[in-house]
Order: sequence, then structure tokens, then C-alpha cells
Amino acid sequence: MATSSRPVHAAGTFTLGGDLTVNRLGFGTMQLTGPGVWGDPRDPDEAVRVLRRAVELGVNFIDTADSYGPAVAEPLIKKALHPYPEGVVIATKAGLTRQGPDEWLAVGRPEYLRQQAEMSLRNLGVERIDLFQLHRIDPRVPLEEQIGGLKLLQEQGKIRHIGLSEVSVAEVEAVSKIAPIVSVQNLFNLADRSAEPLLDHATRNGIGFIPWFPLATGALARGDGPLAALAEQHQASPTQLALAWLLKRSPVMLPIPGTSTVAHLEDNLRAAELELGESDVETLTRAVQPQSDN
Repeated sequence: MATSSRPVHAAGTFTLGGDLTVNRLGFGTMQLTGPGVWGDPRDPDEAVRVLRRAVELGVNFIDTADSYGPAVAEPLIKKALHPYPEGVVIATKAGLTRQGPDEWLAVGRPEYLRQQAEMSLRNLGVERIDLFQLHRIDPRVPLEEQIGGLKLLQEQGKIRHIGLSEVSVAEVEAVSKIAPIVSVQNLFNLADRSAEPLLDHATRNGIGFIPWFPLATGALARGDGPLAALAEQHQASPTQLALAWLLKRSPVMLPIPGTSTVAHLEDNLRAAELELGESDVETLTRAVQPQSDN
């Protein structure tokens, strides 16, 4: 596997909404917080180093959320990268509130979403958010009000594009009647392919698909896991195989593997340079029994 100073470039690019081009292998910031996605990271200086190193290696798509911390990940991004290098896209989310470690509650009232958008603008140090994603649809609030609030922010120039998180095909179609949707973000990896119908829909319609937990919370990265033997054959790490499989699965796939250390970051991003043939993809697909088939 060849290596370069900017390995992420080998993954190619994808254009969100027809005008926002990003490198397909990005970085997710959930792990740049404390346990349970709550509070400050154990090593704030390393978190800053991770973000800066990601950009050095070619990452220009960074995914975050107001609820990571809460209000921890966004200020870290600003501290590490502001003023942002040209072409760097910061995508954030709102719509989940936090009551403690590992506790999440959806709130989709339009006045709350507007408040959080204003806070994200401030915490990130930007005048417009390139991609603002509804973290969860709130079943207690009419969909027209939730998306209508985001559409108003878009019309006011506060946000550029709208995305969704953890949705079904039917929900994407319903939302698309209210406002254009450029991305969806659902749980998806080799071990959990339950979102395949949504991925196929996104692929057909040119919607970016951002898989969260792309490494199945680390299960696919273990040295004794299902990818260990195949990784040895490819002279790669299990992590790199799992990410390379995602990149090969669809041209709209935008993996955002996260980590809190520079060493893991560098290993993850080299996945972009791993070339898999169709037979390799089939072998990997068979090597891991997906939860959706159990």
C-alpha cells in the first residue's frame, strides 16, 4: 500500500448539494470528549493535535454536534483550526439534548433548533454552517415545523445545506418535500448493515451517506476480530480494511472515523490508499455476519 503526505486524497471526492465538494474520508469528533460523550477530553492538547493532523493528512470534512460534550467538540475545533484552511467543511448537528453521560433526548422545536444553530455559529467561529444536520427527528413536533425551522435558517444565510441523522427512506422522502436534503447520517458498518435500504436510496439520488460507528465501536478493529487474518494478507490493519470496504460500497459514502489519538488517526486515514478488488469486497462482506441478518 503506497503512502503519501495526504493519503485521504486517494479516496476521491463527493459533492454535497451540487456545490460543496469534500474528500470522502472525513473525521468525526464524538471521541474528542469525555466518557459517555460527556465533558472534556482526557487530554485536550492531544485532541487539538488530532484535529490539526487530520487536516494535514487531507481531511477537509469534519463532522461534529452541539451535543458532543455538550458544547465541547465545537469549541475544540475552533481552537485547533480557526481560521479554517480554505476548503475545510465543518458539519454540525442539533436536535439532541443531554442530561448526563450517554443520555440523549430529542428536542425538535424550531425555536430550540434556531438557538442551537446560533450557538454553533459562535462556538465554531463561522458566519454560516456549511452542513447543518437534524440530529434526530422529534416525534412530538410536527415534521413541517422542525424542517421549516431549518429551511428558514437556510433562507437567512445561517446554514448552507440541510442533512438528517438516523432516518428511514420514508422520512427522507417526506422531508425532501419540505426542503432539499443533501446528506443522511445513519449507523452503518460491516457488522451492522440495517441501513442498506437508506444507503441504496442515497446512492440512487446522489445524497451523501455518512456512516456513524463505521468501525462498530472498535469491534472490527480488534487484532483478534473477524478481519485480523484478512488484514494480514493485505498488509493492512483491520481498521483500514473496514473503512476501505465502506469507501468501496458506494460512491456517496462519507466515512467519518473518530479517535482521540494521532497514532490511531494516521492508521485510520491510510485506509484511503488501500485498493480493494471486487473479490476482496466479497470476501470482507462474507467475513462479517451482519446483525441485520441474525
